[in-house]
Amino acid sequence: MRRRRPLMRAAMVGGGAYVAGKHVANNQAEAASQEQRIADLEAQQAAQQAPVAAAPVAAAPPADDLATKLMNLKSLMDQGVLSPEEFQQAKAKLLGS
Repeated sequence: MRRRRPLMRAAMVGGGAYVAGKHVANNQAEAASQEQRIADLEAQQAAQQAPVAAAPVAAAPPADDLATKLMNLKSLMDQGVLSPEEFQQAKAKLLGS
């Protein structure tokens, strides 16, 4: 019986250490999984917010630019919608304001 006690004690200590190590490994894996899910959700939220922030900038009409307005008037004159005199009046009005 004296021989078996050291073996039993070693088996019990080793078994306890194995269970404790397994528990720690499971907790670490669960924490890593949770961190990955959080990172995925944050990336998803950032992707959803990015187009919303860019939409007002893209929706701004480029017609506010003076050169663009002049080009539009010139194209109207080329199409025959405006006469050269009307084009000159509209151009003077744009440049005067």
